[in-house]
Amino acid sequence: MAGKTSKKSAKVTKKAAAKPGAAKAARPRKAAPKSQSRKAGEPVLLSGGNPQIAKADGDAPVQAYIAAMPGWKRDVGRRLDALIVRTVPGVRKAVKWNSPFYGVEGQGWFLSLHCFTKFVKVAFFRGTSLRPVPPGESKQKEVRYLDIHEDDPLDEAQFAGWVKQASQLPGERM
Repeated sequence: MAGKTSKKSAKVTKKAAAKPGAAKAARPRKAAPKSQSRKAGEPVLLSGGNPQIAKADGDAPVQAYIAAMPGWKRDVGRRLDALIVRTVPGVRKAVKWNSPFYGVEGQGWFLSLHCFTKFVKVAFFRGTSLRPVPPGESKQKEVRYLDIHEDDPLDEAQFAGWVKQASQLPGERM
């Protein structure tokens, strides 16, 4: 019996070797080399260019997020952060779900930022209570958005007005 099994195995091996590409499939493949373009410690950019920053409280992770925002979005991030800090002294900051959050201690979060491929999205968590209401609608009842594209002018007075109003409303607990 052992002889028959050996002959059968030899036939199967011979047939497999005769098929085109069979020899290649049998060889182990080498792992693709890892990209060396990203420096150690530099944040990964997720889809749409959104920086991947570890969840943390405070100004430092928010500044790391802003510094990692690609291209023109970084300038928008700096401008928005400065406006928020100027409008709400002592604003609480954190990075959650790869997005900077702004809030008032004991009241919750009132807005967040997020990078997308072609714009920066500002989410006002109680946006339907702001006057005038920010233009971007949401699937969530109270949330409203402001999308800022590369060449869009930013009405700083209007934005500061929304930030001031939003900071005085009960925030989101997350």
